[in-house]
Amino acid sequence: MEAPRTRVQRRPVHGVLLLDKPLGWSSNQALQKVKWLLRAEKAGHTGTLDPLATGVLPICFGAATKFSQLHLDADKAYATTLRLGVKTSTADAEGDVIQERPVAINAAQVEAAVARFVGDILQVPPMHSALKKDGKALYEYAREGIEVERTARAVRIHGIAITATQLEISPSIGLEVQCSKGTYIRTLGEDIGEALGCGAHLAALRRIRSGRFTADQTVTLEALESMNEDQRLARVLPVDALLDGFIPVTLDSDNAARFLSGMRRRGSWPDAEQVAVYAQSPRALLGTGHTRAGELIAQRLLSPPEVSESLVQQSLNT
Repeated sequence: MEAPRTRVQRRPVHGVLLLDKPLGWSSNQALQKVKWLLRAEKAGHTGTLDPLATGVLPICFGAATKFSQLHLDADKAYATTLRLGVKTSTADAEGDVIQERPVAINAAQVEAAVARFVGDILQVPPMHSALKKDGKALYEYAREGIEVERTARAVRIHGIAITATQLEISPSIGLEVQCSKGTYIRTLGEDIGEALGCGAHLAALRRIRSGRFTADQTVTLEALESMNEDQRLARVLPVDALLDGFIPVTLDSDNAARFLSGMRRRGSWPDAEQVAVYAQSPRALLGTGHTRAGELIAQRLLSPPEVSESLVQQSLNT
């Protein structure tokens, strides 16, 4: 007879945990595992990584989910390996081989082909992606053998560094790509393969940076599992870790309470589009806003319970 399952007692957690997503896990599987380990009431991630990919996956808890869109819009960086001469049905190592071609190129040709993709480019989203059409993910159509028309999207490749070149046995190239949000690295790899005339697919993919968060700041699932609850909570960065570049504005207790209720405040602030607003004592994030003509105008606010719970969590982490 099976023992009854113990019900997890959830608790409020607020902030951002930088997970090194493991190979083979979907982003949602990783999210649910971390949420369970922290017994968090509310969580979400900022940008999906394919099961094939590893690396930086910021997971937002509680009040941080209100600002997750800011991070979805951030630039990303990836390290990838392209297997040359082999095209697959998914443009990565999980798909079936659909074409093989000889690889008769040199390092100079690789450099020239890669350089063509730096700057503003158009990409057609791959069929094996989570992008939706008529409320259904493209990968669902792909699994049914249905090809649907996709509109090319503009993305920006800030830079591509060639980190390895192997053009003899099992030809491949290693790349580090700095890019805007919405860039499909699988599509980039496939397009580079076509530019080289031999085809290619992604053999490996790792996100090494998401916004200002880098891979060396992450923690693995295995490490989290080995920690006690206090150690896990200590890995959660404060909510304002998502507000990099926001100008801080601090309010006294009276103005803080009024701002938190959505009221505009007046002061001698210069105009600014992105402002992080704090209570003075105890110092606590209240939300975000903008300043214009001496007025502080709220955009996204924490609730009073979220402010209180964040202060309690902050005291536990110090």
